[in-house]
Amino acid sequence: MNICFHAPFKPLGHPDPSGDLVIGTGLYNFLTHRGHTLWAVSNLRCRWIYWKPWLVPRIIKEIRRAKRAVVKGKPDLWLTYHTYYKAPDILGPLVSGKMRIPYAIFQGVYATKRKKVFRTWPGFILNTRSLKAAHHVFTNKKKDLINLGRILQPQKRTYVAPGIFTDDFSYSAKDRRGLRTDWEVGDDPVMLTAAMFRPDVKTVGLKIVIRACGELFRKGKKFYLIIAGDGKKRHSLKKLAEKEAPGRIRFIGKLPEKEMYRFYSAGDLFAFPGIRESLGMVFLEAQSCGIPVVAFSNEGTPEVISHPHTGFLVPAFDFEAFVYGIETLLDNQALRRSMGKKGKLYVRKHHDLNVNYRVVEDVLMGLCSESNQRIGRFKS
Repeated sequence: MNICFHAPFKPLGHPDPSGDLVIGTGLYNFLTHRGHTLWAVSNLRCRWIYWKPWLVPRIIKEIRRAKRAVVKGKPDLWLTYHTYYKAPDILGPLVSGKMRIPYAIFQGVYATKRKKVFRTWPGFILNTRSLKAAHHVFTNKKKDLINLGRILQPQKRTYVAPGIFTDDFSYSAKDRRGLRTDWEVGDDPVMLTAAMFRPDVKTVGLKIVIRACGELFRKGKKFYLIIAGDGKKRHSLKKLAEKEAPGRIRFIGKLPEKEMYRFYSAGDLFAFPGIRESLGMVFLEAQSCGIPVVAFSNEGTPEVISHPHTGFLVPAFDFEAFVYGIETLLDNQALRRSMGKKGKLYVRKHHDLNVNYRVVEDVLMGLCSESNQRIGRFKS
């Protein structure tokens, strides 16, 4: 397939790392590795674009440019990654409709509550238009699949379980030994956590983890917490760590994604609340590397953790339950190993994108085939 690709929320190559960017890049790379030709049709970022009238000239320019690119590139399909009320797909419906090519969306989101608020109403209208115009919409959240059912027939929507490329997240005994030596943690259990230190729920979650460590430290528990990540709140987090568990918490900075498997391999458990976490890729990564996880049961975390087999899901903001889940794993090496083994199998069975994205590929190829038959042209 020859596919023009568009990511209105965060274009590929955006400098700010996020799970959203990882998913979009992963989908793009998967289809490319499968032999399809993908090309980014525009780098227009549509976040809150309907409240930015000064961008109207650029929007018009991008629409015209995208049409010219489609005429020249002759794609079989337009694929948009992630459209919702904050960043509705402006280009996709217009250009694909004008050029008469199939239009598909991966990670389309529909929420009627957004039409009841003045600030989000324009985005709701634009996003709804995009979703209704699509020939098919994929979602990696079960809640979104249900919501999409309000405006789309079953044959036009597909659930694709969230996942990771498991080959990139495998346990390494060599890296475990090396990193634990570098961290100077000896034989004590090592808890891991990872997030960007942004002034939002990420930092709130990290503070909960650090305070949980403080509770356990005051109980006399022996352990280390290793934190991967960086950002504006680094100073305040380090200050809190020194107060809660002096000498027991290490900050190792931001790690490249390709190095994360080494990080997980060196740990014994992974803990992070995942407040309002859309999907929680870090939980899948940790489980894939063989360590159990502890998180809040909210938003997308129940879709990526098998409680109580591969980790513990506790009621959101129940601090005592969160501490207890961590303590249970710290105290029981056999349980950690058992849950870790189950986690490896669980992720490979249900959340391997090399398998899950085949569904996306099959549907897209079907759309192209139907389009070719409808207009009487066939492409190899």
